[in-house]
Amino acid sequence: MRIRLSALSLFVALVPAAAMANPLTVDLPKSEVAFVSTQMGVPVDGKFRKFAAQVDFDAKKPEAAKVKLDIDIASIDAGSAEANGEVVGKNWLAAARFPQATFVSSAVKSTGPNRYEVTGQMTIKGKTLPLTTPFSVRTQGTSQVFEGTFVMKRGDFAIGEGPWADPETVANEIKVKFRLVANPAK
Repeated sequence: MRIRLSALSLFVALVPAAAMANPLTVDLPKSEVAFVSTQMGVPVDGKFRKFAAQVDFDAKKPEAAKVKLDIDIASIDAGSAEANGEVVGKNWLAAARFPQATFVSSAVKSTGPNRYEVTGQMTIKGKTLPLTTPFSVRTQGTSQVFEGTFVMKRGDFAIGEGPWADPETVANEIKVKFRLVANPAK
């Protein structure tokens, strides 16, 4: 049986949309939260099919930006029904007990033209840790496209317990990729 590990993560700022100064509407069908894990030396792609996001971003004032992303753990697509069933279980993501992963932004800063860095707190399986990740923003028609990649360590969040804790079987590092397509709020 081949098990494909998931990685959860991303953006979440606990700010109600009404309190946002420059709210954007995230186009979820065009957006993605994906990951690449490595099992026995082989890269394994996956993604989450359901997540909710709120974005408040103005390139002229990036320090005022806020983002909220809640990821539905049970919506994981790890490549097969068998893998999906395994990774939502107790030894991996424990979706029944911890149905969401979140990231709460606390700061955003510019690092160059159309390049930024967001800092905040990520919560997975009830454990909250700091996270800083770079991202880019580009305009596509009337939309803004936010994209970034970072590496997380699954062991930091107890993803893959018991026999699955061994990084020789499933690597500790998981590459998380996100793409949020957002439009001006109406």
